[in-house]
Amino acid sequence: MAGQGTAGNVIAALCSFFIPGLGQLVQGRLLMALIHFVLAFLLWFILLGWIIHLWSILDAALWTPGKR
Repeated sequence: MAGQGTAGNVIAALCSFFIPGLGQLVQGRLLMALIHFVLAFLLWFILLGWIIHLWSILDAALWTPGKR
């Protein structure tokens, strides 16, 4: 996938909007996808999952290849 602001990042951000971590999975970042998904799942029980959900969207939108 190309750099920040590309169509690929927009699609990844949209994926993360619906399911936290899905955008990272689309970008091929399995570990980060798992972290976002599990943290959002656990924190939704105490109504703080929205924080991880937003972090997941921003992370997918702003990610650039080569950056870890």
